[in-house]
Amino acid sequence: MRPISYSRAGAVAEAVATVASDPTSDFLAGGTTEVDLLRQNVLLPRRLVDINGLPLTQIEERPDGGVYIGALARMSEVAEAPAVRERFPLIAQALELGASAQLRHMASMGGNMMQRVRCGYFRDGISPCNKRDPGSGCSALDGFNRGHAVLGTSDHCIATHPSDVAVPLVALDARIHTEGPHGRRVYAIDDFFLLPGTTPHLEHPIEHGELIVGIEVPGNRAAAHSLYLKVRDRESYEFALASVAAALTVTVGVIREVRLALGGVATKPWRACRAEDVLRGARADPDTFARAARDELAAARPQLLNAFKVELAQRTMIRALETLTSTEKRS
Repeated sequence: MRPISYSRAGAVAEAVATVASDPTSDFLAGGTTEVDLLRQNVLLPRRLVDINGLPLTQIEERPDGGVYIGALARMSEVAEAPAVRERFPLIAQALELGASAQLRHMASMGGNMMQRVRCGYFRDGISPCNKRDPGSGCSALDGFNRGHAVLGTSDHCIATHPSDVAVPLVALDARIHTEGPHGRRVYAIDDFFLLPGTTPHLEHPIEHGELIVGIEVPGNRAAAHSLYLKVRDRESYEFALASVAAALTVTVGVIREVRLALGGVATKPWRACRAEDVLRGARADPDTFARAARDELAAARPQLLNAFKVELAQRTMIRALETLTSTEKRS
């Protein structure tokens, strides 16, 4: 047995100071990922600081049409919030598809941004894994890699980012607010998730003791007409093989504004910039959708067992766009 000390923080500054002062400590929120990794001896903190009593549960509407979500707001609460459901249906859908009901009632929004990969080699605590033990190698490259990434990979890591809700947040240019030893910082969400490169153990640019306090989603006119489409092995609780967060506006058959991001196929929530460039200002038709999907997946680096994800991601993107444009035609 490894002894672990436990304390509860009564203020953000107290939580930050406690964790920052001890390199073996960590924050504890919903615990839906962290407790699993503790049991598997993948994470080895000697001290946990419970932050559940901090006043970070707000879901606030902003004048620009956006919303500010406290880091300790539970996934189920955010999915049910009227401001989120009306202004950002893709966020609500991603949250509802992201976990079982029990997990959604416990998991926090900030914790979701920090959750670790579901790669079996990372989680077994034994296999060579550059995320867990930098420089040891990546077992997935020559191993069972059916669920792994085809975009944003490197020779050091091909683990897929697991979050569902991070995908629409990336599509909508959300911002992550933190408090840390050096004060408040705000990160563009696409910068908050790092590509593995040669340092896959570094997943975020934050320092030890830096705490997510909120997520800001700016107003976006296209977001009201949006969806999150998730393809998985089974309909019940399961991680995505491929997913798409899409929002767009169409005027007289021409796409005026579009936001796209992919999940389940990349090492981070993947903003589909190439596809957006093809779609913006183009006709909203099947040929355009297919060309955009092909362009986005052109940089894919599939492995032996996950090559099917390249076509699956393209088909999922096309289906999402066709669904949104057919809805627009009926409205």
